[in-house]
Amino acid sequence: MADSDHRFSFEGKLTLLIVAAATVMAAFAVGAFALTGSPWLALLFSLAIVLPLCIWAVRVFMAPVNRLFQALIGGVASLRDNDFSISIADVRNDELGDLVRVYNELGTILRDERQNLFQRELLLDTVIQSTPLALVLTNSNGAIVYSNSSARHLFLDGRRLEGRSFSALLDNVPPPMRDAAQRRQDGLFTVDTGAEPETWHLSQREFVLNAQPHQLYLFKRLTREINRQEVATWKKVIRVIGHELNNSLAPISSLAHSGSVIIDQPDRARLSSIFSTIEERANHLKAFIDGYARFAKLPQPQPGFVDWSALVESLRRTAPFVLQEPLPAQPGYFDSVQIEQVLINLLKNARESGSDEDEITIDVAVDGAAQTIRVLDRGAGMSEKVLASALLPFYSTKKSGSGLGLPLSREIIEAHGGRLSLANRKNGGMLVEIALPCATPASENGRRRAS
Repeated sequence: MADSDHRFSFEGKLTLLIVAAATVMAAFAVGAFALTGSPWLALLFSLAIVLPLCIWAVRVFMAPVNRLFQALIGGVASLRDNDFSISIADVRNDELGDLVRVYNELGTILRDERQNLFQRELLLDTVIQSTPLALVLTNSNGAIVYSNSSARHLFLDGRRLEGRSFSALLDNVPPPMRDAAQRRQDGLFTVDTGAEPETWHLSQREFVLNAQPHQLYLFKRLTREINRQEVATWKKVIRVIGHELNNSLAPISSLAHSGSVIIDQPDRARLSSIFSTIEERANHLKAFIDGYARFAKLPQPQPGFVDWSALVESLRRTAPFVLQEPLPAQPGYFDSVQIEQVLINLLKNARESGSDEDEITIDVAVDGAAQTIRVLDRGAGMSEKVLASALLPFYSTKKSGSGLGLPLSREIIEAHGGRLSLANRKNGGMLVEIALPCATPASENGRRRAS
């Protein structure tokens, strides 16, 4: 507010007080000089009378100002403590009154903002607590700072998670869930619950909150969605098989009829063409059926000790890739034919994803408990929808794809007692990880005796 808007400004009041004190002092000095005739006695007399009066006047003048300052100090302390309910009575019509009005307006704005923020937080918390997604937020020390109802029921039977160590909680969950969370990457994992395996999708994000790094984990149960997808997939399989059968049987039936018509008047050239076409369509149908039958009739693996160098050299003859050296000194233990077929399929997928050959990498590690083979590329990756369905039989995004490559690979790995997982890489590309159990002590002893 401008100075012209004030009837009496604080500066004007203070000036008036000083002028009044000087005037009174001058009047007393003149009167005392007239009585005593001595200027020094007049000055001392006027000071003795006027100085106490001035002190009293200043105290009276400053008392409401001091009360106002104390109120402002208390109000600012309340704002610092997030208490926006304190307001100050507006009774002054000067600069200090402007200060009071600005303070009250600030309190009103902050109070309204906090109310709006509270309502938004309440709405967001209601949505988060109601979602079937299990949400866990951890700080830089790995302690849980926030979780929703689904996460509490998933990890601790509905009990409070805040303040607990997330890594300690992971020690009590199934290994696939623990491994997925510790990889710090998005991906799928399957948990065997005894009745029916449950498939989950894990999303992880890192972000900064209050200048501190935090990690967000989102666990989504996909079992129902995958079951529905399986039904849709089987419908697709039936349509595909029906289409292939019709494409092969219709010409065979037609050609068989033509052959029966001309059998009495043999035309060797035409009969030869008919039989060749029948044989071609029959072979095509057989190859089609055999391709799908491999998925249902996968032979049991015959694990044995495998030299990693020999496996790598065999793979190099089929596809180019970069090997992360060095290879483990301990030999692998698996069915070399089946695992090589899996790796050939994964390398083929990596090439078809658009990745450069020098960015397709195989990494092998053995840590005593598991042998891990990772195939990495920098291709197009997968959307979340495709990632959730990529391991389903007959699911394919390729026009000429059978939808059996990854599902057959997973079947081979799981038949070995292992696990195959897919995850998108940061900055693009895919990571396919194969985790296989190491050799049992009995098989290790047999290898040592044989060597």
